[in-house]
Amino acid sequence: MDRQEADNAKRRKSLDVSVLWLARDILRAMNATQIVEIFTDGACSGNPGPGGWGYILRCDGVEREGSGGESRTTNNRMELLGAIEGLKSLDKPARVRLVSDSQYLVKGLNEWIDGWKRRGWRRKEGPVMNVELWQELDRLRAIHQIKAEWVRGHVGHAENERCDQLAVAVIDRFR
Repeated sequence: MDRQEADNAKRRKSLDVSVLWLARDILRAMNATQIVEIFTDGACSGNPGPGGWGYILRCDGVEREGSGGESRTTNNRMELLGAIEGLKSLDKPARVRLVSDSQYLVKGLNEWIDGWKRRGWRRKEGPVMNVELWQELDRLRAIHQIKAEWVRGHVGHAENERCDQLAVAVIDRFR
């Protein structure tokens, strides 16, 4: 082996070690990412009509609640805003278990959003409704690892019931 071949072999070995160190650092960062649960719900009195959203954020045994709404909106917008506001309340990247009774939200995040984005935010049937909210959820997906889960609403799921109470309380303020 001549000197140039030896130098190249040394560089490759050094590069291989650097790649291994980088992979180790990435795995550590992934494992260090906090795990957060966010429960959300949206409600609307009339569709459109006054609406509200609520969320419960749970991390390391600590819970925080949030709610808000709009005087004239739709139920789907409130479902999306509950998730958006819950995710925006996180102060650093996290692995998120997002729990909602909205199949629109859950299927949108888990099944539809990548296709919509590839097609320029269009569905096969036409434009994506609430596109600005879906784009915000897409932006938040780039920050957080989100796994959305569906639960049946209004059947006694404690966190879902509490989120519904938060959302309805906001609607009551608009009346």
